[in-house]
Amino acid sequence: MTKRIVLSSDHADIELRKTIAAHVAKLGYEAIDIGPMTSESTHYPLHGQAAAQKIADGGADLGILICGTGQGIMMAANKVPGIRCGVCSDTFSAKMIRAHNNAQMLSLGARVIGEGLALEIVDAFLSAEFEGGRHATRVDMIEG
Repeated sequence: MTKRIVLSSDHADIELRKTIAAHVAKLGYEAIDIGPMTSESTHYPLHGQAAAQKIADGGADLGILICGTGQGIMMAANKVPGIRCGVCSDTFSAKMIRAHNNAQMLSLGARVIGEGLALEIVDAFLSAEFEGGRHATRVDMIEG
């Protein structure tokens, strides 16, 4: 079964989101781009929560979010019960949020990293698998 990846951003980061959507599609994932589709000013919390809700509802398996720093949209996503989203600016952290934290969502800062690094971070996130074991206990603690 093809994993479904929901993508969203704020208005300032549409091109990077489209580039990442095309990249994950080439890797064999189903890219679900929920916008925004125009550069008209919008609010990142709405987009972060909408993408996270899509995962929580079972409409997607993983998610990738983008805003200026990656921080705000990540905070909005993490407000959705059951969602674990981490902002990453390096490949090691992207791998670890999947392997140790079982994160379903990755957040990127378009004003922090360039396109090439963004794609490397996405690849690290998507190629990692949750290790379980002692990490499962910790994830359970996060879930409360």
